[in-house]
Formats: sequence, C-alpha cells, structure tokens
Amino acid sequence: MHDASRSLALPTPLNLSRYSLGGKAVAVVLGSLFLTLCSYIQVPMVPVPVTLQTFGVLLIGALYGWRLGAITTLAWLTQAAMGLPVLAGGANGWMAFAGPTGGYLFSHPLVAALAGWLVQRGWNGERPGLAFLGMALASALCLTVGASWLALFVGVEQAVTLGVAPFVLGDLLKCALVAATLKLIASRQRNNA
Repeated sequence: MHDASRSLALPTPLNLSRYSLGGKAVAVVLGSLFLTLCSYIQVPMVPVPVTLQTFGVLLIGALYGWRLGAITTLAWLTQAAMGLPVLAGGANGWMAFAGPTGGYLFSHPLVAALAGWLVQRGWNGERPGLAFLGMALASALCLTVGASWLALFVGVEQAVTLGVAPFVLGDLLKCALVAATLKLIASRQRNNA
C-alpha cells in the first residue's frame, strides 16, 4: 500500500530516518541533552523565564523531523516528570506541569512536530523565508497553548500580558536563528554534494 503523505515528505537536514533504531536512540539522548542546555540559558522574568528552550524545541523538530522531534521532546519532558532537573532553572517533577508554565511544556512536543512537519514539506533551509514563517507558526502554537493554560491561573488578559506579549520579539529572534541555521546546513550540504 502506498502512503501518499510519506511521498510528500522531504528528508530533514540530518536525515535521521536512515539511521538504525540505536542511532535514533542516541539522537534522542543527545537531543534531550541539547534541550536541557537550552533550558538553562535564561533571562529571569515573571511568570515564565525567557530561555533558549523554544529555540531548542524548534531546532530539534526541524532537524529531526516531526516524529523523532516529538519523541525527543517527550523523552525530555519525561525526564523532567521523573525528577531530573532538565527544565528552566533546574525545575522538575510533576509540579512543573501542574503550575502556570505547564501549558508551555505541554505544547513542546506539538511545536517540535509542527516545525519538523513543515520542514519536511519544503519550509526548510532552501527557502529561509518559509522556514522562518514555519518556525513562527510553531512558536505561535507554543504561546497559544501556554497562554491558554496560564489563563486558568491569572485570567485571559493577564495571560496575554504576562505570557505572550513579553516573548513575541524574543521568539521571532529565535525563529530567525533556526531559519538561519537551516539555511547554513542546506548551503553546506549543497557544497558537499
């Protein structure tokens, strides 16, 4: 049986689909370490610190593809739920998911999946404008889910004021950085071909 959706998908920049199960497992471990590192790089703000966490989630999705990107992000969140200090500021445990920032965390597998899905459909380094737009859409998903959850704690107006507005410019810069990274990788792959 022919899978039409699979035939439309381009390889991701790292083309991890050709790796063995063991190779993919190593990629998941390395990806979760990268996400942890990104989480520790932060500028303190209330109620949600500005970190490179979203950059990491977008980049993992874009480089790994929608499936492995989402799996990697889920593995990282599972580590946090198990008590490993992998989130911003070393946060961990179930309380991190139950508090005001829980929505942002819950959105991350969806964000990685959307970023990877768009890259696999040509919104990649060969088209940096589309790559930026795709990352911006994925980032908007994170802010929407995160602010919706935050609204349960502080109301809709405060959720937008505290959980969206302060992060828009930073998120756009992160999207530009992911798009530039994808363009650089595409250029190097073209030169090495």
